[in-house]
Amino acid sequence: MSAHLALDEPEPAVADDGVWLTCIECGETFAPFDDVRYTCDDCDGLLEVRYADLPTWDDFGAGGSPESGPYGVWRYSAGLPFEEGVSLPEGGTPLHYVPSIEDEVGVNNLRIKHEGMNPTGSFKDRGMTVGVRVAKEVGVNRLACASTGNTSAALAAYGARGGMETLVLLPAGKVAAGKVAQASLHGARILEVDGNFDSCLDIVQDLAARGEAYLLNSLNPFRLEGQKTIGLEIMERFHADEGTYPDRIVLPVGNAGNTAALYKCFRELREAGAIDESDVPKLTGVQAEGAAPMVEAVEEGNDEVRRWDDVETRATAIRIGNPVNAPKALPGIRETGGTAVAVSDEEITEAQRDLAEEGVGVEPASAASLAGLRKLRDAGEIDDDEDVVCLTTGHLLKDPDAAYEAGGDPEPVPNDTEAVLEHIDDGSPSVFETVREQGSKAADSPLIPALVAGGLGLAYLYRKLRSEQ
Repeated sequence: MSAHLALDEPEPAVADDGVWLTCIECGETFAPFDDVRYTCDDCDGLLEVRYADLPTWDDFGAGGSPESGPYGVWRYSAGLPFEEGVSLPEGGTPLHYVPSIEDEVGVNNLRIKHEGMNPTGSFKDRGMTVGVRVAKEVGVNRLACASTGNTSAALAAYGARGGMETLVLLPAGKVAAGKVAQASLHGARILEVDGNFDSCLDIVQDLAARGEAYLLNSLNPFRLEGQKTIGLEIMERFHADEGTYPDRIVLPVGNAGNTAALYKCFRELREAGAIDESDVPKLTGVQAEGAAPMVEAVEEGNDEVRRWDDVETRATAIRIGNPVNAPKALPGIRETGGTAVAVSDEEITEAQRDLAEEGVGVEPASAASLAGLRKLRDAGEIDDDEDVVCLTTGHLLKDPDAAYEAGGDPEPVPNDTEAVLEHIDDGSPSVFETVREQGSKAADSPLIPALVAGGLGLAYLYRKLRSEQ
């Protein structure tokens, strides 16, 4: 681990109520709220929020179990810069069981942490509840972000909640309509840039450096404080259900903010003594093949990520070629024993469909986590005895066009009940054919031959199907 990612430093004089900022590159420390800063004054390295006192499970909620309440991000206020933020509220998202997919993938336990169930439909709400609260603390009145869609929707909603002006820069023609609509309805000014996401971020960083707006992309270290509560919820809920912690967390990677945030979560829990080193899940990142600079760095063993200027994937939320949190995320993948993998758009779509068949509706980027798990299982890099959590980051309705394309086509029918029934039955097996098929299957069972021999089994199945119809 990098010396400046360790959490054993003494509390510096610049700390404010036990909170300060540390540069992960050079170790310089800064007061958290005296001035607006996103990177180190000395070396331009990424900053990380630090605390003098790290909480354990007993410090959360009303006693350290998921049932003790309250739910959500601010349940974990003992590990955040404030007691409360600008809230809608957010967090407390479900950890779904998906038994059919679990059996098909072939792991010991598979759960889906569905962040699409946040107020604006993505995990970004967790970062905004903290980030907008910090913006108020430092006295700014205009918020800004670059976005592939989800960040703009969250910032617009939380900016509106906080009574602040919001400015979002989007790559023209590259953002799902549902996300643009959210930002627009919440009152944000939307600027469409003739470029990709990374170009938008370059402009927003320039605006922030000139003091024209407060930047709330994940370059802002306070954003990641809210997002680390994903890890706290996963660990707490999984342990309550299974009596152990997950072996691995598989997650989509765009700007790598969640990877960095989860790694910080686990480092803090480890430093506080809340978990053992062996309890830390392996962080496993998944990117689309057309936008995979993190995967390239992991596979080639590089210390830095090479910027991809040309990126393309239908998973718009992770269509990013220059993940700004890579200096935090790469050590997270490596130090936890994880890995990274790229998947095709076709594999993403298949995973999206399969999750939907389990009742879990996600946008394409979210489904990358399941697609990556499958690919790594097929390659033998994930064992069949592992307990795995896949993180899904955004709701299906974030990208309705992609959902429509992935789903089945509507079937036109006449305006007549009998015609509808005829259409439904057309091409379907008849009652008798279904009975015959089930009877044939039943005959293969050691429990059925006597019934079949007496003619009772077939009659029973026939009557049962007729009564159900």
